[in-house]
Amino acid sequence: MFVDEAVIEIEAGHGGKGSSSFRREKYVPKGGPDGGDGGDGGSVYVVVKDNLHGLANVKAKRHFKAENGEPGHGKKQHGKNGQDIVIEVPPGTIIVDQSTGDELVDLKDQPDRFKIAKGGKGGLGNVHFASSTNRAPREFTPGTKGEQKKLYLVVKHLADIGLIGLPNAGKSTLLTTLTASRSEIGNYPFTTLEPHLGVMDYEGRKMTIADIPGLIKGASLGKGLGHKFLKHVQRVGLLVHLVSVEDQDPEQNYREIRQELIDFDPNLAQVTELVVISKIDLVDSEQLHKLRSQLRDLGIGSIVEISAKDQLGIGQLKEAINSLTESL
Repeated sequence: MFVDEAVIEIEAGHGGKGSSSFRREKYVPKGGPDGGDGGDGGSVYVVVKDNLHGLANVKAKRHFKAENGEPGHGKKQHGKNGQDIVIEVPPGTIIVDQSTGDELVDLKDQPDRFKIAKGGKGGLGNVHFASSTNRAPREFTPGTKGEQKKLYLVVKHLADIGLIGLPNAGKSTLLTTLTASRSEIGNYPFTTLEPHLGVMDYEGRKMTIADIPGLIKGASLGKGLGHKFLKHVQRVGLLVHLVSVEDQDPEQNYREIRQELIDFDPNLAQVTELVVISKIDLVDSEQLHKLRSQLRDLGIGSIVEISAKDQLGIGQLKEAINSLTESL
């Protein structure tokens, strides 16, 4: 199952305490202080891994803790530093501090690496407290505590192109047709209620396509799949909006889906859109002309007509996608 959200708790390691120690050598009856410093606590890092596609492993573990620093020792020996811990996440992961609501980092590409919680500092040994008036100090300091945080992680896919439309618009079939056997990311074994990804190769130029699960009226308010998948269209450079000729009112459906996107995120109104009339093999030329005119009346400039089943218009669609994304 594809997991694109997780809440986890992280804890950096605490610093080790300093040592209160004195030289003990056979011919040095009054040896001075020689307590070493404590080791620093390990930090918590987050790193992007391109071969990860969800947060299932992170969500299952839930709690991540780095090692504590070890105490200092005599003979001015420094305590061992605690081991860092690294949390691996997929590209497009946003991390939010749950206590403040602040976005801490937006991890887009490998090898992005970010320190999310800093380890505590090791304490000072008593050697630091020697002075002309205090030659045998027993003072030392404890290490400081490592940072602790509760985090919300969410994956927003970094696709070049988002396929949108109602559940019956034919997006899954089109994704398979566009990516075919050249798919590098592949059509992941998700259910139909989860986003699929594929890679389209057009004359050697590769473009990532995300099939966003069918949107419905009210999605921006959480109805149906709601917010869970709308977030995956926020990063795309091109929206390919499928309108099926099978719909009772294709024009109305187009306007409703378009409005849902804008209600969810007004910035989506600025994303380039390519409208695709799908399943044209099911209607005659008169019906197709009527729908095309209705969409033109809405001010839509880029329209392509296809039948993925019969491979009609697929070449023209690929060319249009390539042309509209060349400047991205």
